[in-house]
Amino acid sequence: MKEDYKEEMQYKAAKKRFQKIKGFYVHLSIYLIINILIVILNVKNHDFRAGVDLWVLFTTPFFWGIGLFFHWTRVFGPNFFFGKEWEERKIKELMEKEKQEWK
Repeated sequence: MKEDYKEEMQYKAAKKRFQKIKGFYVHLSIYLIINILIVILNVKNHDFRAGVDLWVLFTTPFFWGIGLFFHWTRVFGPNFFFGKEWEERKIKELMEKEKQEWK
């Protein structure tokens, strides 16, 4: 009975994590599609003889990109670069280095 409860809790946690990751990738996909459309429409409808308005092309992707970055950090966490796995690898690496120095 206790194992079933533990397994169910693990399943729910994994499903919740999956939903967060899926939500991020949906957000990323929409970001890419909309911003590609904005660039295409601006290039298609722009009079290049009058000069190029780069701010129009980069304002939305820039500010939306900031929001997307924060969404990424919320989903993948601040430990993405320096997480537990990295810590373990680094500790083992340092232990091996010290073993070599002591020989």
